[in-house]
Amino acid sequence: MEHFDLIVIGGGPSGYAGAMRAIDFSKKVLIIEKKRLGGAGIYNGVLTSKTLWEQSLKVASIREMIPEYAPDFSVFSKIVDEAVFERKTQMNVHLQILREQKNRLLFYEKGTALIIDKNIVQITKDGISKKVSADYILIATGSRPRVPENIKIDNEIIVTSDGIKSFTSLPKSMVVLGAGVIGCEFATIFSGFGKTKVNLIDKAERILPFEDEDIAKIIENSLEKNGATLHHGASLLRMEAINGKVEYELEYKNGKKEVITVDKALISIGRIPNVENIGLENANIKLNKRGCIWNIDTQTNISNIYAAGDVTTEVALVNVGEREARHAVVRMFGPIVKPLSYQNISTIMFLNPEVAAVGMNEQDCVTKGIAHKVVKLDYSTNARAIAMRKTKGFFKIIVTNDNGMRILGMRVVGEHASSAIQAVAYLIYTNQGIRELADMMHPHPSIIEGVQECLRMLLNKSIYKPYVFKDRLKCYIFENGTITNIQSLV
Repeated sequence: MEHFDLIVIGGGPSGYAGAMRAIDFSKKVLIIEKKRLGGAGIYNGVLTSKTLWEQSLKVASIREMIPEYAPDFSVFSKIVDEAVFERKTQMNVHLQILREQKNRLLFYEKGTALIIDKNIVQITKDGISKKVSADYILIATGSRPRVPENIKIDNEIIVTSDGIKSFTSLPKSMVVLGAGVIGCEFATIFSGFGKTKVNLIDKAERILPFEDEDIAKIIENSLEKNGATLHHGASLLRMEAINGKVEYELEYKNGKKEVITVDKALISIGRIPNVENIGLENANIKLNKRGCIWNIDTQTNISNIYAAGDVTTEVALVNVGEREARHAVVRMFGPIVKPLSYQNISTIMFLNPEVAAVGMNEQDCVTKGIAHKVVKLDYSTNARAIAMRKTKGFFKIIVTNDNGMRILGMRVVGEHASSAIQAVAYLIYTNQGIRELADMMHPHPSIIEGVQECLRMLLNKSIYKPYVFKDRLKCYIFENGTITNIQSLV
């Protein structure tokens, strides 16, 4: 029986990142992947949807100048295929070269993995099985789209994100079930192409209920501008494919019912971890109440078995999964490190406009009763946004209501929002003050100047004064359940 220092079950972003980190410690590593290297990070997931999103934004920009422009979906499908091919080729070539090295450390097996006990894994391919052993095991089996029990998915007419690849043309109409980030992203993509009438089923009173209302409002307005219909406060009674179309019935909170027919339906209500049929019970590995692998700082209840990525669903993001896997490997083979923190993760929501976030939002602070100050700067005051003719959006920074003004969180909604988030994320991570970033010479014109101006507002030395542009520069304090609008924060 061949022995390894580490066996990684799952070759998606988390598993791949963990294996590469183990090589840094000169450890002998085996990756086992049952389908395709790269997982949902490449196929039917992040890369494919974000590539489509980029193309949708380009089409939306063209349509602003040429309203009659008619995009060809086959062209965009080809672009997605090219992106997938490029990324998978990079990973496969990288893997192959590592496997051919004289002092070989990395090994790869395609097949299904079954944990036999805490040190032994069985690999099965084409009906043939073999067993291997390891000092450590990293479970990174990922997740799959969540599907309601009462809806039959055929991935042609009623699809999950896995079925988008079956589209040969843009549907004339479609419904998206789910108004969280994933659902809103797909609604943004298809409405942006301008050929699909999109309906979005929103069980809550507004989309993106976990985010601040001002963010949700901008995204709602953008979707509606592109012809989307938002079914607010609607419960889905049924959805079924009938004669090549999708028929669904809604019930609203006032008791009204409505039956609607569209060409396609996209189910986008989150993902569930892949924990079945991998032998967790053989090693007595625990699951938590949500059906995910129980862990403390990536370590399961079995000391030499770790878990990372969507299989834990702590936060189902590629960057988080990769970080978890690398952290797990350091815990196995490296020096003692401090536990991972999930408090200040930088995220991007691929909407129109895009939304970048780090730390807490306003409604989090209010719910927890945290006294705080807020500065908010409209995109229309930013020179780069004006130059791009993309002035829809705002910068918002939330700090503690004291002289220290420690940053609690930040939200940026607008063009290139993601470019503006990392500097503030670093300040939060290192618990530094705002003055150094406010006094730096930022490039001009740049989106990040909006962040600088927000910090200057906090220090009462902004170029534009809040008492002049009251509609574009806002300053207010929340304390003891009361919001107080102010013109100066010092």
